[in-house]
Amino acid sequence: MTVKNWTLVRRQDALKKRAALLQAIRRFFIDHRYLEVETPHRIPSPAPESYIDAIPSGDWFLQTSPELCMKRLLAAGYERIFQICRCWRAGERGSLHLPEFTLLEWYRSESDYLDLMDECEALIQTVATDTGWGEKISSRGREIHLSSPWERLPVEEAFQRFSRISMREAMGNGLFDEVIVQEIEPRLGIEKPTFLYDYPAERGALARLKKEDPSLAERFELYLGGIEIANAFSELTDPKEQRERFLAEEAYRREQKKSPYAMPEKFLIELMAMPPSAGIALGIDRLVMVFLDGTSIDEVVAFTPEEL
Repeated sequence: MTVKNWTLVRRQDALKKRAALLQAIRRFFIDHRYLEVETPHRIPSPAPESYIDAIPSGDWFLQTSPELCMKRLLAAGYERIFQICRCWRAGERGSLHLPEFTLLEWYRSESDYLDLMDECEALIQTVATDTGWGEKISSRGREIHLSSPWERLPVEEAFQRFSRISMREAMGNGLFDEVIVQEIEPRLGIEKPTFLYDYPAERGALARLKKEDPSLAERFELYLGGIEIANAFSELTDPKEQRERFLAEEAYRREQKKSPYAMPEKFLIELMAMPPSAGIALGIDRLVMVFLDGTSIDEVVAFTPEEL
């Protein structure tokens, strides 16, 4: 007797459209003189971040992002690189999260986060045109218009517009992430995509601080239909400052009884050679979900963890 997995049968159209989007993304980067690279999925140490937990693989870890390896390529003289790869994060599961997911990352030397806003806008517009969506997509009963210009909204202004408290009050009371998720994110990228930018320095991660205002980091996140799609930085290239940030993150992880990570020493040693650069991570699964007007990330992947 032949037994068909009807869940997989029903996903066939979504997976064909996903493949078309991936092919269009690759064409965009090839046309813009980017080199496609592949870096190891299994690494000795991830970048220590308070809210991201790596999955152990023997004495090493499965990558949470290809960021450190790709930045080492920039430091070695690679000017434009991109990668579409699998990444893993422990404890992430929900309608917008998978513990194993697909990430697009790209990096440009002699660039900053404003350059990446322009390029991110051009990428998604080009992909939408090449795959037949045109200048608008439908998501959750609304039309998102992709024509330029897209909204660019400073984080501080977003708090003033949508939140009950200011950005600095939220930081001081430990409520920044809660307010972002509950009050601000659902209102972003509704009619046009939104770049939320200039995060407080304490949320800078691996981003460079603004020269004119060191209380802010040159970081942005892209939102479509209230969903975060991408996270980008003007990259920090000061190894001393980066080490201090890593140590602070690692101290917080220890306070939270999380597994410690070794310092990524080779990355820190080579960071000094990295030119002024910008980098961005874009969630492929979420992008496909928004383009296909899905309600869950499960609809646009071949298998969920529960189906294996």
